[in-house]
Amino acid sequence: MFEEHYKAVLSGLKIDPAIQDKCWKDIQSEYSNNNRYYHNLTHLDNLLADLLPIKECIHSWPVVILSIAYHDMVYSTLKSNNEEKSAAYALTCLTQLGVNTSIREKCATQILATKGHAVSQDIDTNYFTDADLAILGAPTEAYRYYATSIRKEYKFYPDFIYTPGRKKVINHFLAMPRIFKTNHFYEKYEEAARKNLEDELERLVV
Repeated sequence: MFEEHYKAVLSGLKIDPAIQDKCWKDIQSEYSNNNRYYHNLTHLDNLLADLLPIKECIHSWPVVILSIAYHDMVYSTLKSNNEEKSAAYALTCLTQLGVNTSIREKCATQILATKGHAVSQDIDTNYFTDADLAILGAPTEAYRYYATSIRKEYKFYPDFIYTPGRKKVINHFLAMPRIFKTNHFYEKYEEAARKNLEDELERLVV
């Protein structure tokens, strides 16, 4: 599903179809890595599915599509600079494609915003980062599957290291006045997200 939207954006930017295929294969390869249990191609499809109903609210749809494509392009649970590296990858790739500076820089900025999910002055960025967190407000079983998938991605860490770190992440979100910055996502997911996070917190044991 996401592939066709990604290639449609590249077509709109006058990128040759053969190059589009090469770019998509690079994305497909990274997101299909065996160590990705959650941050995979399904995650990209889910972001798109959450944003399509509000497409008319987004000022620069091509930028958001590119941000979805590259925001987890570099993903290693052993590193803490994945967002910075993914943003740098996007900048390099889009520069090589001849994409204009404004689109490149907005894309990189949106990718970096997924590091802390803070409120942005740019509404498109808020929609994008809210969609990135939409899984938090999923039905209980889907959320628990997500939490299990995240644990698998961090399989290299023993529980006594992983659990305190995961608790810190959960408490970070619970301490926010609002997890979701836009009214659309707040009304749709906020209540369920807080319940899911509290449930996971209770289930985490060292």
